[in-house]
Amino acid sequence: MEIQVATLCDSAMDYNSKLCVLGTFDTIGSRAVPIVHPQAALALRICFRSADEGSHKLTIRMINEDGTDIMQPLEAAIDITLPEGAEFLTRNMILNFQPLRFEKAGTYSFEVSVSGEVLASVPLRVIVVEGQAQA
Repeated sequence: MEIQVATLCDSAMDYNSKLCVLGTFDTIGSRAVPIVHPQAALALRICFRSADEGSHKLTIRMINEDGTDIMQPLEAAIDITLPEGAEFLTRNMILNFQPLRFEKAGTYSFEVSVSGEVLASVPLRVIVVEGQAQA
């Protein structure tokens, strides 16, 4: 099992099995807390091979820098069966957040694991900015 794409973005969609991603980012800034990003998506593209066939548990956690969950982990049972003659199978997964809210600045991450094995960790820096940024 291999995660080919794991990114936080403004929006994502599956278009005829193609993962379409718009506005990938790793930092959110605001002048005050709470820090709110109106809309975001965690976009994943996972490749499964014959050795991955069978039942698995997919878990997505949003954690702070101490590894503490800041939202309830999302869990899903997935059952992998490759079509006859196929060497691999890919699936796109998109998790939308409206809004994405943080009570304090810090470093966060979205941790993606399958059957207890962490396959990806997508970092996110949340900062409070002072004054007005200049171009």
